[in-house]
Amino acid sequence: MPDSMNAPQMNAPQSKAVKKKASGSSFYTAMRLMARQERDAMFAIYAFCRRVDDIADDGVGTRPERHERLDAWRADLEALFAGAPCAQAAFLAPAVMQYGLRKEDFLTILDGMDMDVAEDIVAPDLITLDLYCERVASAVGRLSIKVFGMEEGPGFQLAHHLGRALQLTNILRDIDEDADIGRLYLPREYLFAAGFKSLDPRMVVSDPRVDTVCRQVSALAHEHYDKAQAVLTVKPKGRIATPWLMGAVYSEILSATEAAGFAPPRRRVSLGKGKLLSLVLRSKFL
Repeated sequence: MPDSMNAPQMNAPQSKAVKKKASGSSFYTAMRLMARQERDAMFAIYAFCRRVDDIADDGVGTRPERHERLDAWRADLEALFAGAPCAQAAFLAPAVMQYGLRKEDFLTILDGMDMDVAEDIVAPDLITLDLYCERVASAVGRLSIKVFGMEEGPGFQLAHHLGRALQLTNILRDIDEDADIGRLYLPREYLFAAGFKSLDPRMVVSDPRVDTVCRQVSALAHEHYDKAQAVLTVKPKGRIATPWLMGAVYSEILSATEAAGFAPPRRRVSLGKGKLLSLVLRSKFL
């Protein structure tokens, strides 16, 4: 067996740091439904996503320098899958080996991070927004369904729809934070239809008309939640409680956010412990 595939899981300090970042999130709640070995694999995927997302979002270094850091990850992934020493990607080796995680999905995630590094995304068209969701979210889903033990047919269909639904929900929850760093992921077609002339992020999110735009994005997210639920309803092979719970929680968050409204001033919505517990209990019967 190549040395890279004998690599240990993340060391204790790394693992604790990753779990601390995840704790309190719906992701962490869903991961607790899994057996330890599967949970460790999911935390490895999560750690990879956090590290490359930080390159895209932390603003440290010039854009060319951040692009080089992402390229270093690409080189390490190529080495990992070739069985060669792979430095920063070594912690992924056990999950890759045990669950057959695909190199192309990791590389697709890096392509998504590079979209944010190349330039601040401001009011992409719907095709570009969908491509972004595919890269930064649905590709993560394709890695995850391998750990869930799902077959690629229904698993990749689930990843396609649930990934997009979750990413669109996060976009709607984070519009103020994104605007503060000069980004706006709301589609330009919806913005122009609502009467916006300027696409300046801060101006858009401070305008009451943004509520109309956000509700259109929300409707799109609900379509993807419904299609993801249709995949899960037939109970495909695999451990589906975790993706069901993630979809259920974020769908409820989206509905609560709609009820609160998207016009400024906005408040970030989260589920109460009682509602979250009821969803966790329901997931145990899947």
